[in-house]
Amino acid sequence: MWDDGVVTNRSTLQGSHQVDVCVIGLGGSGLSAIDEALSHGASVIGIDRLAVGAEAAGRNGGFLKTGLTEPLHSALEAWGESAIPVYRKTIDEVESVFAQAGEGGRRVGSIRLATTDAEVADCETHLEALRSASLPGEPYDGPEGVGLYFPIDGGFNPLLRCRRLADQVTAGGAVLGERSEAVSVATGRVETSQATVQATTVVVAVDGRLEVMFPQLAVRTTRLQMIGTEPDPGVTVACPVYADFGYNYWQQLPDGRLAVGGARNLHSDDEWTHDGGVSDAVQTDIEVVLRHQVGSQAAVTHRWSGHSAYTEDGLPVGREVEPGVWVVGAYNGVGNVLGAVYGREAVRAGLGLGPFDLPDSNA
Repeated sequence: MWDDGVVTNRSTLQGSHQVDVCVIGLGGSGLSAIDEALSHGASVIGIDRLAVGAEAAGRNGGFLKTGLTEPLHSALEAWGESAIPVYRKTIDEVESVFAQAGEGGRRVGSIRLATTDAEVADCETHLEALRSASLPGEPYDGPEGVGLYFPIDGGFNPLLRCRRLADQVTAGGAVLGERSEAVSVATGRVETSQATVQATTVVVAVDGRLEVMFPQLAVRTTRLQMIGTEPDPGVTVACPVYADFGYNYWQQLPDGRLAVGGARNLHSDDEWTHDGGVSDAVQTDIEVVLRHQVGSQAAVTHRWSGHSAYTEDGLPVGREVEPGVWVVGAYNGVGNVLGAVYGREAVRAGLGLGPFDLPDSNA
């Protein structure tokens, strides 16, 4: 649904290269890492086993959501004292992502919708935590129902954002290689089937399938399915909405089409998978959300999925796995902004510009 059919045709990386930074993964976090490296005058090569934004970064729900992997009051328990400073970093970073998205971004806020008494109570606790930390968020009582409204959030075309950022960093001097899967990653050296890159700093910015590259990490990849519809002039969804503790989510695009995802919690055992495509069971339940929660009878025109890695403790992975090799990922389904924060931090740490000052999962 996000793809306009434009084929970028970036080259496969070939030959031998020597740079300051090599980034593996050309999604939002990897491209942000490249952007950060360029801002410090570093030479950079970025590679991806597929293409720019071809995986979760370009196939997600299109939410520009500030905050952490879970509501602030829950995050304070898992993240500790770092929760609020990291939250503030996402507020700063969302401005960059809106700029990268260009015409594909919409600063319209987002709604956390409460559909049960338990979620109403959780929203009240969530709001108290936000107010205590002087972070943006306010009660919502409107056409969608009741819950919380986050005024600085919004929606965007995630694939367009990746492609625009890729063009930007290429213009800034970075070399990008598509269809260039890393087959070996070690201190100072990355190899593909057709190229060798010597780099002082290596940043692996991969979310879904992270455990394939690093089996020692206790992360699991899940499939996140979505549907898209034809325009529905009879429905108005003013901003991105997530409900049922984040398991269901939807937004309406400026042309009236709807993008709806979720239902993973009803089929979680089946969705811990690296398989692509969609399943009839999950797609049927997403259509239930479309018909009954969103209230649209529009015809479904698109069905797709992406992959995201999750950790048991809800914290992303962010660490130096061996000298000069940094790994960031496993954003638990909310990597559009948080992933960029982690990618930038890894580059700064790798270049010796400061410590890696973000939480790391116990995975």
